[in-house]
Amino acid sequence: MATTKKDKDLLARLADAGEDAIVQLTKTAAGKALVDAANQTRNRVDELAKRVRGYEALEKRVAVLEKQLAAQKKKPAARKSAARKPAASKPAAPKT
Repeated sequence: MATTKKDKDLLARLADAGEDAIVQLTKTAAGKALVDAANQTRNRVDELAKRVRGYEALEKRVAVLEKQLAAQKKKPAARKSAARKPAASKPAAPKT
């Protein structure tokens, strides 16, 4: 769909009108509060996205550890060998 110069002019005028409306809105106290709230929401969403990416990495690490633990549980426990008795000491030579 080709855009004509007339369409571009209309879109440019709408964009300018939108920008003017935003500028006028920020000049009022309620508008400033709205813009601040929108910026805070954006910042919070960015922080949340960073945290979620961190959780994905942790979930992968936990999955690997769970597999390792399951593999260790499947192996039979190693038998303990009988404790070796210490060699009997020789009796001390009699003193003369």
